[in-house]
Amino acid sequence: MANTAHCLYCFEVLAATLEKRPQFTLRQVEDSWSHYQQGSSLAGRTGTDHDDEMTQDEEEPEASEDEPDEDESEEEAIKQPTPSTLQLPSISRLQAASPSSASTVSTPSSLSTTSSQAALGENSKSSSKSSFFSFSKRSQQPSPSQKEEEYPLFVTWNTISSRGHKTLRGCIGTFDAKELSEGLASYALTAAFDDTRFSPIVLSELPSLATAVTLLADFTPALHPMDWDLGTHGIKISFLHHGKRYGATYLPDVAVEQGWTKEQTIVSLMRKAGWVGRSADWKKVADLRVTKYTGSKANVRYVDWREWRNWVESNG
Repeated sequence: MANTAHCLYCFEVLAATLEKRPQFTLRQVEDSWSHYQQGSSLAGRTGTDHDDEMTQDEEEPEASEDEPDEDESEEEAIKQPTPSTLQLPSISRLQAASPSSASTVSTPSSLSTTSSQAALGENSKSSSKSSFFSFSKRSQQPSPSQKEEEYPLFVTWNTISSRGHKTLRGCIGTFDAKELSEGLASYALTAAFDDTRFSPIVLSELPSLATAVTLLADFTPALHPMDWDLGTHGIKISFLHHGKRYGATYLPDVAVEQGWTKEQTIVSLMRKAGWVGRSADWKKVADLRVTKYTGSKANVRYVDWREWRNWVESNG
């Protein structure tokens, strides 16, 4: 199940890359987050009324997750199978592809992986420094026999305005199961730097960001295009048009956030894949296949990551 530590790790990877400094491992983030929560719980039980008032006064208003974003379709690019080593994947750009280019689902983006490959390589070297924080020395490392969990996953970056308005800033993932430490680190950078719909995220943007991690499961072929539930299932589609195969996906929360019906979702997804036909003709495409899946999602804003990071540094 996706959790806060997964999102904190994505922020940690991105911030460390942009700031050119060492980063925590996923295990270190998970351990420190657990200690942070325990400390916060203890402080809440022993704090004075005055402390509680100060906390409430200083707390920032939380961005609304329920308000639909008129400019945001929360489109997610998908990729083809990649090796299990920690390297950035070749991403097929279905959401912006023309019919001719969308037919080649596995076509890599030759320009898109350069920046994040270099960043991840530099980051990997930096993270090998064992003296980053004393907490990282104390953090227990998994034994060789302890296999890390693997999931298909997506990492999403959004910008949050001063009024709490959410705008998509990048979102890319994979349907191949990845070890979480590898997958989260890889796609945190790929979604930040290599989503061709947007310019790469820069350091000055960090304070305005929020991230979401979605872990996918329960992939099941739909019996027909409407054999899935709004708000429960994400869907990925594949179809033939003029002899070319198209494909795209929406995560489980997209249709509900946009207020779409199932049919509107299917049509929007087909257009995302590159289909340019009339909405009423969506049933006329050949070999339309729909796969439904579920997703576990967690969200974290920059202010939450910054608060945790400050705690780690002050307690190191």
